[in-house]
Amino acid sequence: MENPLPSVYVETSIVSYLSARESSSLLGAAHQLVTRRWWDRRNLYRCFVSDVVIRECRAGDPAAALRRLDAVREFSSLAINDQAIEIAESLLALSIVPEKAAEDALHVAIATAHGMDFLLTWNCRHIANPIIQARIAAHLESIGLLLPFICTPEELLGEESE
Repeated sequence: MENPLPSVYVETSIVSYLSARESSSLLGAAHQLVTRRWWDRRNLYRCFVSDVVIRECRAGDPAAALRRLDAVREFSSLAINDQAIEIAESLLALSIVPEKAAEDALHVAIATAHGMDFLLTWNCRHIANPIIQARIAAHLESIGLLLPFICTPEELLGEESE
């Protein structure tokens, strides 16, 4: 029987906002609040991470890394398979995603290769950027693939965030 819950690839920025100390910036604090609200509803989704997320969660301050790793412990990890590598390489080779954002291309590629419904992120520079998303979607469509819906926790909460 197919699982009726939508699948969500949880990108590292979500975990970072969730586990970070209270932000002193208005925007950062708002992102943290909305992230926590979405996190409280994560059981409405099948949530996944990848080895890239785990690796990024391990980086930095050891205490913060432990908080990030603890947050994602309950999620299954998606493999970085050959298709994901090919997708990421093509996004970089076509300069759709800049070389300096290779990990971001890999997040998109893993979520795509595994057929995720959503890619949840606060990374609005290289992932949740509508200009880049349109270029990624067009490229993926040209090779017969569908881009997961890329959104922030606020967007995924919808009316609940009001």
